[in-house]
Amino acid sequence: MALNIRPILLSDNASIAKIIRSSLEEFGANKPGTVYYDVTTDHLYELFQENKGCAYFIIEEDGVILGGAGYFHSSGLDQNTCELVKMYLSKSSRGKGLGSKMIAHCIAEARSNGFTQMYLETMPELTKAIEVYEKFGFDYLKGPMGNTGHDGCGIWMLKKI
Repeated sequence: MALNIRPILLSDNASIAKIIRSSLEEFGANKPGTVYYDVTTDHLYELFQENKGCAYFIIEEDGVILGGAGYFHSSGLDQNTCELVKMYLSKSSRGKGLGSKMIAHCIAEARSNGFTQMYLETMPELTKAIEVYEKFGFDYLKGPMGNTGHDGCGIWMLKKI
């Protein structure tokens, strides 16, 4: 298995958008106020090109996209806090530790870009992802931070990095 984590390319947009939306459909989390309906989901390459100091990564095996994750300085967050964003894997890729690899990669990259905290928003339907976040030491918050535009998420977490 030749795994590779690399920055997103323009040609990855459609594939990663399909993985994100398919994952949300699978868990019944394809609801308004989530990335399912976020127009940037179809244009992740462009979004991250426009926002310096932030990055989105693709994990692939032998050239096949398995998923992605990134970190972003979302509106309303303090300058030292970024958000773990659009962390999704294809159904066949889950349960193999790839999510942990992606989170660790995003944390390391965010730290190297000067961020000291990582925030995330998620939904109760994504129970396995929540377990991984807990193992990484993300702590629960009582409410959202910043203005991410995703009011469909009901779980908020934060970790010092």
